[in-house]
Amino acid sequence: MKPFTNEELTDLIQKATAGNQEALEAVLASVQDLVFNLSLRMLGTFQDAEDASQDILLKVMTHLSSFKGESAFSTWVFRIASNHLKNYKKHMFAKHPLSFDFYAQDIRNADIENVPDLTQDVEKSILAEELKLSCTNVMLQCLDPESRCIFILGTMFRPDSRIAGDILGISPETYRQRLSRVRRKVADFLSEYCGEYGNGTCHCADRVNYAIQSHRIQPKHLDFTAAVPKKTQEVREAMEEIDVISHDFSFCRMYQSPESLKQFLKDFLKSPSFSMVGNA
Repeated sequence: MKPFTNEELTDLIQKATAGNQEALEAVLASVQDLVFNLSLRMLGTFQDAEDASQDILLKVMTHLSSFKGESAFSTWVFRIASNHLKNYKKHMFAKHPLSFDFYAQDIRNADIENVPDLTQDVEKSILAEELKLSCTNVMLQCLDPESRCIFILGTMFRPDSRIAGDILGISPETYRQRLSRVRRKVADFLSEYCGEYGNGTCHCADRVNYAIQSHRIQPKHLDFTAAVPKKTQEVREAMEEIDVISHDFSFCRMYQSPESLKQFLKDFLKSPSFSMVGNA
């Protein structure tokens, strides 16, 4: 979908809050990919990201009349989404938290040599790409929610530090300092252990069967490689400027939000339970 100009979006928001259902659908559709991609990096799995995205989009809808245009609409949505995701407890990794120590031990100690072929006739290179994309997103779960959100904003979406600080409720200087620290923490880990992005011994192609055995990827259900990334100029620039150890971090790619999320919006707006934002 072609991005709306600020004037077009302002007009759509006014129409949506006045009760125009088509305008409301267009407003929500304009930010659903942003919301889904933030949710995916914050939560680590497609299913959890889709569930959280539905909650966030409903929050955006029911609070739309409170948007006063004092900031960009995307900034306002980021603030709602970030606050929701930092406190989100229904996702898998809230129950089974990860750490960089756990990741490192798994890389060092996993018995990857004695696992049978579990590829189910799916090309190994495709499974290796799925594992890489999954791993670099799941790895972000090793960070605490605040650090994770800072890293994702600064590495993938790259707002001005003033805007990022406003989204997170911290000063621009604090945001810059924390971003620098967390980027270095992630970069150091990848440099030491990851053979795809750094100098480590861990290579996705060698761990495919182990990953299948551990239920980290499913040959017949490839979420990441199925969601074709959008190659935007902003994403290319972000990938080029992250750190010297990598020019194509997988968590910098923009994925299309699932069709089921798009259908959820359409179905909800047509459902009897729907009440217009202007009356919320």
